Amino acid sequence: MSERARSRGGSGSGSAVDGTTPLEALEAARDRYERIQGRIDDESEETVEQVADAYRSATDLLESYVDRATGTGRENFKAYVELEGQFATLVENLPDDLRDRTAFEDALDAIDKRRLSESDFENAHAALEPAARYDELLRDREEARERIADARTAAARRRRELGDEIADRERLLELADADLDAPVERLREPIEAYNEAIRDRFGSYRLEASAREVFELLDRSRWYPFVGYELPPADLREYVADSPDGKHTIPELLEYAEYSRSKLDHYVADADVLKRRVATQRTFLDGIDADPLTIEWPPGPAGELRRRAREYRPFVDRVADEETVARLREVRRLTTDEDYDRLQTAAEAVAQLSPGERERVADSRVADELEALREERRRLAAALEVEDPI
Repeated sequence: MSERARSRGGSGSGSAVDGTTPLEALEAARDRYERIQGRIDDESEETVEQVADAYRSATDLLESYVDRATGTGRENFKAYVELEGQFATLVENLPDDLRDRTAFEDALDAIDKRRLSESDFENAHAALEPAARYDELLRDREEARERIADARTAAARRRRELGDEIADRERLLELADADLDAPVERLREPIEAYNEAIRDRFGSYRLEASAREVFELLDRSRWYPFVGYELPPADLREYVADSPDGKHTIPELLEYAEYSRSKLDHYVADADVLKRRVATQRTFLDGIDADPLTIEWPPGPAGELRRRAREYRPFVDRVADEETVARLREVRRLTTDEDYDRLQTAAEAVAQLSPGERERVADSRVADELEALREERRRLAAALEVEDPI
């Protein structure tokens, strides 16, 4: 059971900080869009777009000339003439029946002077206010579209989270049904015997095999997903592969890295290179051990353990003796036992079910949570099937 799952006690509604669930946020975003679209429809889409376009053109003109057309200089007057001419053309080209056309005419009147000040531009902007609401409607609708898109993303993310939360609750119920008195030692003892053997033999292997041979083993693990060795850094890998020093064991190289350069000259081909490559990678080299070849407790499902043992086999053959290989075969044979699933589930239950989780299962809280989570996922899925104007 994941720590995230353990920390959840309730049904996991996925509420935001303000208490709104992703589904509620999506529904609210859609309601807002519909209200705004209804206001646009009341005016007619064409009217709103025409007035908004004219409003934006008018305000752009005012903004572009406010600094140049105010003042008493020749250039200021020239800019003023340009502004008045362009603004007059804009107004003349507006349809006679355009809604709030008088707002544009009033704005033109505000700048129809021989000399302009900033207050004249402010008056022109104020005159355009009746038309501003059309632009605001379109901006509000675009913002509403964005809110829907964000809400859909959050809802889709919540639906994915629900899959994990539902699986957590289902697994809790499955573990709660386990036979806690089942003889799980039938699994534990062979696995512990194998783990002890591979750790012992790998320790000997590190003391005997050259660093080059060990690195070849690590490189081979790239093709085996269950063999989780970390690959060496490129410069260290190149050094071990190409330098004569690669014939030394890893413990020897680590010991040499502690020597002075003058003393190292008697043991390695290039003292400076060893210092740069090995001394800086001590943590990595110390970490090469048998752990990626051990079996975790409790073990995974039968199919997973079977594949894990199959992938471990060529590595165990290479680093250990026949007795250790035999112990790995014994672990793999466990998966053919007709009681394996029952014993594995019991082992997981003992290892993973906390007292609090057992109490939640016993008083039906987990079952109630599972039902609520499934209903939330169903409602989210239905909401996400709705097509939105985005």
